[in-house]
Amino acid sequence: MIKSDCHMHTCFSADSEAPVTFMLDAAVEKGLEGVCITDHMDLDFPETPDFPANAFQFDLDEYFGRLNRLKEQYKDKLDLRIGVEIGLQKHLGEAYHRLTETYPFDFVIGSVHLVGGQDPYYRKIFEGKTDEEVYRMAFRETLEDVAAVKDFDALGHLDYVVRYGIHQAAEYSYRKFSDEIDAVLKKLIAEGKGLEMNLAGIKYGLGFPNPHPDVLKRYRELGGEIITIGADAHEPPHVAYGFEKAAEILRECGFSYYAEFHGRKPVFQRIVP
Repeated sequence: MIKSDCHMHTCFSADSEAPVTFMLDAAVEKGLEGVCITDHMDLDFPETPDFPANAFQFDLDEYFGRLNRLKEQYKDKLDLRIGVEIGLQKHLGEAYHRLTETYPFDFVIGSVHLVGGQDPYYRKIFEGKTDEEVYRMAFRETLEDVAAVKDFDALGHLDYVVRYGIHQAAEYSYRKFSDEIDAVLKKLIAEGKGLEMNLAGIKYGLGFPNPHPDVLKRYRELGGEIITIGADAHEPPHVAYGFEKAAEILRECGFSYYAEFHGRKPVFQRIVP
């Protein structure tokens, strides 16, 4: 059983209205032992139909002040850790270095939320292109981003783009994109970085987490050992979403342990039934 959710959002993220305490109470109710709050810090994020430019930024001093107070308040119920999800873009390496040097995060997720400068959530990027073309573009851009931004601990939801494809997984498999995906995985492993298993893929109707179990298995085959687990919840009902399937998926992919981060260092937890 997985006892810690290491990817969740609160009202510090532009796309969540959930008070932090509501998310923490949901975690306690679901029997979790720990959580890591990882609100969105997407520097240089473009304007979208729902948000103005740079909406995915927040006051980190207020964030740490609030979460440190709650860490003390919940210490007998829950191990609360303070993280962040940064939006990877290849020109932001130095900016994220300064940010992560300034604030004492426990865990930094690096995620690619833009393909060709657009969030695939809105599907405009798919106009005039096949899903396969956009997916390949996304994986190639991910490699560029991972090469340029060094200050993160695990790559979030590697095949995020597939959630929003016109036909979702119909034009997607690890084998079809193995050259691009392997390049990303090898880069992560060479730099000692982890890979996230994000259960929100199940919530979005894919029937599998992000990335696909075939990608998780390939990461392990290539020598990758650092797997983190998160539900990517933006509201309390989605805390630990799909966790009842997580341990079995990881065991089938060859993993005996998963990782939680404390002070930017992985702490390995045995996967038990």
